[in-house]
Amino acid sequence: MSELQYTDIKQIPDIVANLRKAFNAGVTKDHEFRKTQLRGMVRFMEDKRAELLDALWKDLRKHPMECDTAEISCVVDEAHYMINNMKRLTKPKSTKKRFLMNAMDTTIIRREAKGVVLVIGAWNYPVNLLLMPVVGAIAAGNCVVLKPSEVSTHTAHVLSTYLPNYLDKRCYAFINGGVEETTVTLQQKFDHIFYTGNGVVGKIVMKAAANFLTPVTLELGGKSPAIVTPDADFDTSANRLIWGKFFNNGQTCVAPDYVLVCKDQQEKLIAACRKSLLAFYSANPQTSDSYGRIVSTRQFDRLVGLLSKYDESNIAIGGKHDRDDLFIEPTVLKSISYKDEHVMDQEIFGPILPIVPVDDMEQAIKIINTRDHPLAMYIFSDKKATYQNILNKTNSGGAIVNDTLMHLQELSLPFGGVGGSGFGNYHGDKSFEAFVHERSTMIKSSGFENILAVRYPPYTEDKHALLNLFIYDLPATVSAKVKTLSNALSSGWRVLFKRSSKL
Repeated sequence: MSELQYTDIKQIPDIVANLRKAFNAGVTKDHEFRKTQLRGMVRFMEDKRAELLDALWKDLRKHPMECDTAEISCVVDEAHYMINNMKRLTKPKSTKKRFLMNAMDTTIIRREAKGVVLVIGAWNYPVNLLLMPVVGAIAAGNCVVLKPSEVSTHTAHVLSTYLPNYLDKRCYAFINGGVEETTVTLQQKFDHIFYTGNGVVGKIVMKAAANFLTPVTLELGGKSPAIVTPDADFDTSANRLIWGKFFNNGQTCVAPDYVLVCKDQQEKLIAACRKSLLAFYSANPQTSDSYGRIVSTRQFDRLVGLLSKYDESNIAIGGKHDRDDLFIEPTVLKSISYKDEHVMDQEIFGPILPIVPVDDMEQAIKIINTRDHPLAMYIFSDKKATYQNILNKTNSGGAIVNDTLMHLQELSLPFGGVGGSGFGNYHGDKSFEAFVHERSTMIKSSGFENILAVRYPPYTEDKHALLNLFIYDLPATVSAKVKTLSNALSSGWRVLFKRSSKL
């Protein structure tokens, strides 16, 4: 076990209060300060890469290639992006005015930090899913409480031990712990909460946030479907499907959760998947250093419990497991009903891939639409009409045609869910926007009071006629335009130049 020390519950209110003091003092307002913190984040990722790789191996048996791809490089890239684009992101944005009475005024949208925010990470990508939103929060000028997952204990230890040395401790603080510590943390007032995890805990976070009317971003999960259409390239589809499913041992929120394929092509897909698995992980995946492990015995037992519901008639590939090694063989199930009470009743979150045969693609669409909107959807098709039809008739947080997972790595695309898979998004500009308040600001001159006085009581017919010239478009016909302008000018003369009556 790692040396992860849980935070003393009694200290949690003071941790948040001290961050509040720093924010109120304006420490994070300076753009150069923010850039310095982001550069510190990059230095941490570079200096402590070996420690992170070691921790991720101990927690999840992640190969360094998976770590660099999905944990470390993306955080570095996001930090550089925020540094290089901070001037643009923080610059007040002028608006095109629509109310004629405000034509001479300055109208801008200021992007201001929300305040003290809480970021709760997840155990499956314990670096990425904690630090990516933190980068956005820092760039936006917030003070941040970082709560890593205690399940990935070695990684949480490395993050909470070393990262504070690269950031300003007045503005950024870790809280380590389990349910009890997280519960106390959620009892504190935050200005935004960013949570990544499952829907059950997501509801708990929302309820806690509601006590303070705190806005939240929820990055959840769900059953992300893959659809292999009749016109797909089955060999290429299998390669990309198997890679996406068994990357990180299937413990990915956007992993393909089940596959929809026409009944008469199920065996063709299974044969292609078998070929891909053999090429990727050899005949004995347990000896492959490219194949990860389940994070804990609790998750292992849950997954093996699911597998126990099926016999040889359903297990097309794999099915073996070793509890002492937290190993579950890459497993493909066949002929699974979309109404199945086990693997189709919950997000699998492990190396088990059910194949659900369908009559045609229209039935596949109906099956998808009977469930909560998934976090991701994967369509394998070489015909634009086919994949456009599926996209047009379904909904999901994100979608990829002819690949899996890669939209998560493309940081120019917003990442987030919809409905049951969460709400709010981040990556790139959206990471910054998630943690700012867009403050509408109008700057008016103290002049032109005679004109603006038309809005003041007492209200008269002349004032009403003149004001209507500002708030309504002119009529369509020329004669009506002339009449309206003539009436308005007459009313304006009486309102603006009529001698004030004496009291």
